[in-house]
Amino acid sequence: MSRPLLRLCIALAACALSLSAQSYPPAPPIPGQNVNGMHIYIRAGLKTHAPGLHDYPQFLADWSKVLTEHGAVVDGSYHFPTDDELAHIDVIVFYKGDSGYLTDKQKATLEAYVKHGGGLVSIHDTICGPDPAYFATIFGGAKRHGEVNYTWDSPIPYTIVDKSDPIMQGMADVTLPDDEAFFSMTWAQNPRIHVLATTVMAPTPTAGTHRGEVVPQIWTYEHTLPGGQPARAFVWMQGHKYESFSNPQIQAMLLRGIAWAGKHPVNELVDYKAPPQRNRTPGAPAEVPGQHVQNH
Repeated sequence: MSRPLLRLCIALAACALSLSAQSYPPAPPIPGQNVNGMHIYIRAGLKTHAPGLHDYPQFLADWSKVLTEHGAVVDGSYHFPTDDELAHIDVIVFYKGDSGYLTDKQKATLEAYVKHGGGLVSIHDTICGPDPAYFATIFGGAKRHGEVNYTWDSPIPYTIVDKSDPIMQGMADVTLPDDEAFFSMTWAQNPRIHVLATTVMAPTPTAGTHRGEVVPQIWTYEHTLPGGQPARAFVWMQGHKYESFSNPQIQAMLLRGIAWAGKHPVNELVDYKAPPQRNRTPGAPAEVPGQHVQNH
């Protein structure tokens, strides 16, 4: 290689190194996002079942907006979150069927997150998997995949067991007109769950001899994994029919349950009011809740 060509190669390499070392300014703030809000990760899944049922993608789309509008910082995906993605997360909201099927790496990530005091929320058949005894140590209760342990489409009349619990404030003994309830559960024993609401198993063909049984469907679970910090989980076992999420009492309950699981004030999300947006001059950066933007 000639000396002029060598010098050119060295100069180009130095230029490339200089460009790669450049620091770029942070991304502009997202308008309407409360940058000081609690951090929530939605673990969703691909849609299963018939139209209007188990619509995990729709939940990710809808509730990422709902939670943002209620003052949270939201992330989410269709894959199990990585350690890096969970580094600053207060609560993982699971709405993905058969979430109990975990690789060894995913199980280690979940346990590390819980040991750091991270909160969990489980919706519907999230708590289904091959090893309900293990998953019950994480969520307080779980059910085995492949067993007939559901009522199928039927009314769900709730009996609020603990009306004094702040998560259930304002909730009456509401009935979901058409959803699914679970029985034949595996329960954590030490500590046990705190039951918030139960239902009676409807006389559907799948209920069999379990018809008429009273089974918890909404609960909280406070526990500490060995070597870890105290952690919380909130579980709502309905959501088979996506329409159930539109019930105002259910929406408020979920917002409170999410905040509680993340060890934030239970009404933080329910009561959040975004500050009014100021008119800004063309080209000026957006002002977002929790962050003051100074125009120069």
